[in-house]
Amino acid sequence: MTDTILKVRDLKTFFQVEEGLVVAVDGVDFDLSVKETLAIVGESGSGKSVTALSILRLIQEPPGKISSGEILYQGKDLLKLTNNAMRRIRGNEISMIFQEPMSSLNPVFTVGRQISEVMIVHEKISKKEAEARAIELIKLVGIPNPEKCMKNYPHQLSGGMRQRIMIAIALACKPKILIADEPTTALDVTIQSQILKLMLDLKNKLDTAIIIITHDLGVVAQLAENIMIMYAGRAVEFGDARSIFKIPLHPYTEGLLNSIPKIDENLKRLKIIEGTVPSPFDLPKGCKFSTRCKYIMKVCREKEPEYQSLKDNRKVRCWKYSGAEENVG
Repeated sequence: MTDTILKVRDLKTFFQVEEGLVVAVDGVDFDLSVKETLAIVGESGSGKSVTALSILRLIQEPPGKISSGEILYQGKDLLKLTNNAMRRIRGNEISMIFQEPMSSLNPVFTVGRQISEVMIVHEKISKKEAEARAIELIKLVGIPNPEKCMKNYPHQLSGGMRQRIMIAIALACKPKILIADEPTTALDVTIQSQILKLMLDLKNKLDTAIIIITHDLGVVAQLAENIMIMYAGRAVEFGDARSIFKIPLHPYTEGLLNSIPKIDENLKRLKIIEGTVPSPFDLPKGCKFSTRCKYIMKVCREKEPEYQSLKDNRKVRCWKYSGAEENVG
C-alpha cells in the first residue's frame, strides 16, 4: 500500500489572451505523500500558483484551460470528475489558503459565519454545532478570546489574525491536503514565524499533507521536506530540502541560493541571477534558462533537456547531467 496521496502527471495549463497563447504550466510532474510538506519554489510567473489552482480546478475558463495531464488524488483523476463531485473535494478533502486574506475573506460576513459555513455545506451539521467547532478552530490557530473573534468582521482584524482565520477555514473539514499560496506574504517577520510554526503544529496534529507555494527560501528551509523548483512553467529540479540546499543541481537553483545573503560574508553587492525571466510569448529555443545560464553549452540553445531522474530521488532538467559537456558553445 503506497502512502502517495496525490500524483500530478504531465500537467499543462494555458491562457489565451489578446497577445497570444501563454503556456503557464508545461508538463509538470510530482508526487505528494501522506503528511509530507512539499515546497514549490520559483520567481513570479514561473507557474507555481497556476499549478495549485489547476489541482483544485479553479482555472477560469476562458481565458484559461487545463489542456492535458492527470491529477490523481487517492487514485481518482480530478480532471475527470463532474463539477459537483469536484465541489465535494474542494474545502473538504483538499483546501487552499489563498495569497491575500483581505481579498479572500468576505467583508460583509463575520469571520465566525465564514468558518461555520464551510462545515455546514460540506458536513451537513447544524448551525449550532458548526459555531461550536468554529470557536475550537479559532482557538486552535492561536487567536485569543475566540468567542469575541467570531463576531468580528475581516477589517477589524490584523493581517496576521486574518491569515490565521484563513487557515482555520482551510482546516475546518480536516482536509487531507492543504495548499498554502504564499501564506506569509506581506506579514512582518515575527508574524511570519508564528504562522509557519502554526502550520507545522497543525500538520502534526491533523496528519495533513502540505503543498506550500513560495519564493522565500527561508520559509522553505523551516517548513519543507521536499522541494520542486519551477522556471518558465516547467519543473527544473526536485529533491529533498537538505540535498537541494547543500548541493543544488540546476543552475537556476544555484542562483537562487547564491542570492541569499550569508551572515559570514561581507559583500558590497548582493549576488543576482543575470538577465530577466523570458516573456511567455517569446520563450527561447532549447533550455528556457539558457539566456541567463553561466554554464551555457551549444546544445542548450538548440534542444530542451528532459526532466530526468538521478540517484537519491533527485530530478533535474539540465544538459549538464546528460553527458552533453562536450557541446560547449
